[in-house]
Amino acid sequence: MKIEGIQFIAFDLDGTLLDSVPDLADAADKTMQALGLPGVTEAQTQTWIGNGAETLIGRALSQSIELDPALDPELHQRALMMFNRFYQEGGHKKTVLYPGVTETLETLHQAGIPMAIVTNKPSQFVPHILEEYGISQYFTDVIGGDTFPKKKPDPYALHWLMEKHCLSCSEMLMVGDSRNDVLAAQAASCYVVGLTYGYNYGLPISDSHPDRVLDQFSQLLDVVAIA
Repeated sequence: MKIEGIQFIAFDLDGTLLDSVPDLADAADKTMQALGLPGVTEAQTQTWIGNGAETLIGRALSQSIELDPALDPELHQRALMMFNRFYQEGGHKKTVLYPGVTETLETLHQAGIPMAIVTNKPSQFVPHILEEYGISQYFTDVIGGDTFPKKKPDPYALHWLMEKHCLSCSEMLMVGDSRNDVLAAQAASCYVVGLTYGYNYGLPISDSHPDRVLDQFSQLLDVVAIA
């Protein structure tokens, strides 16, 4: 069943448009090895993604999704700087677009629907990645995890987009793979689509009760009413 009246779509990035776990895991693992600490696997990284690089590295240092309360803040910041460097140096060579992403974005673009990126990924990486994978031209706004004082699951970025583009909450759709995306949209009273193939800490996205649950990105065209 289509959602009528959508005038703007905000997309998460990692786990929604891009499978970036291999590169993130490589950078996190190199960071831990450089610090002489236990390494990090892709399987671990997949369950730790979603709250930004600082939290990801905190989880790697803690070897748990729950941050160790005794974690040394100085070590945490040093590890984060190392991670950012390793991630940049890696060149995102193992990251891939999910099937149907480019074609679906092109169809929505041709239909005149403006779109934005709202990710918790540090903003320094996002424009280059969008360019690298040939999808930067589809987005009017690119919002990273450090663009504003608050990031998802806070609705700050969605409220900002609605104000900038003169939208009502019923005209905005958030598309993501994580409960952070769903919670942000729900807090902003926007529609939200949850994708099952992403990360979401290893939990079913349906547990967060998005308005629609999709298994493939291209199914978004069955949800958004295009004039």
